Amino acid sequence: MISAAASDARDTWLASEKALKGASENTLSAYFGDVTEFLAFITEHKGGQQGLGPLSQLTVSDMRSWMARMRSADIGPRSLARKLSAVKSFFRWLAEREGFDPTAVLSTRAPKFQKKLPRPLAPDAARAVIENAELQSEKGWIGARDTAVITLLYGCGLRISEALGLNGCDAPLPEVLRILGKGGKERIVPVIPAARHAVQSYLELAPFENEPTGPLFRGARGGRLNARQIQGVMQKMRAQLGLPATATPHAMRHSFATHLLEAGGDLRAIQELLGHASLSTTQAYTAVDTARLMEVYNKAHPKA
Repeated sequence: MISAAASDARDTWLASEKALKGASENTLSAYFGDVTEFLAFITEHKGGQQGLGPLSQLTVSDMRSWMARMRSADIGPRSLARKLSAVKSFFRWLAEREGFDPTAVLSTRAPKFQKKLPRPLAPDAARAVIENAELQSEKGWIGARDTAVITLLYGCGLRISEALGLNGCDAPLPEVLRILGKGGKERIVPVIPAARHAVQSYLELAPFENEPTGPLFRGARGGRLNARQIQGVMQKMRAQLGLPATATPHAMRHSFATHLLEAGGDLRAIQELLGHASLSTTQAYTAVDTARLMEVYNKAHPKA
């Protein structure tokens, strides 16, 4: 058991992450698990509950012991790097609040790992996914719902959480949507006619009244649709259409960006549509090769 003081500090930090940085519920949940796991290890490692005083005296050796424990538990480099990032964020906040030197924690190096580039679908595969989504359910309204969600992912580049976070008041969909993305970052997203029509078709078939404050996309029992349902639909279509395991709901967003770029779209405009803070993130997201990137740059910045 971790100490009450450590638990209170963790909870206060999480509240500040939500209030000041607009961290999502998924992010907060991951932070909670990672930091709690770390504090529990330190409690065991030190042989007793660690209040805020002992936490301020952690050493490089303590951090190495924790990382060794994680590796022995088959935690991969990517997951360990994420956990370390959460712990560092917590200790950075705690050190500022309590007035101690967090160097031992903050200087801990994350394990190296090779970032996996997202794999977009080919244009014909993306179209096949949308065309077959409605066939995955015996209930017509559910098929129309799944088609509408997937069309928003591919047609507007929304994250699955953003699409499922829409409410009844967002319908009928306008020509542009104001989306609140990661970190509270707001962006304007054009809505193609196909997406507007797909959502309208779903609403006309849905057995539930579209309430302004309720979810736009509902599950079979009327609650907000869970992302796992759309993941399940994509899994069925992967088997039917012979698509790779990388053909996930998020791959539809990858495909949106990649196909826009291949059609001559500007990289920075795509960055804005996706809501990325960094252009380098967009470059990786769209699987851009160096030659294509330079072509886009040369068009935007012609040589004298």
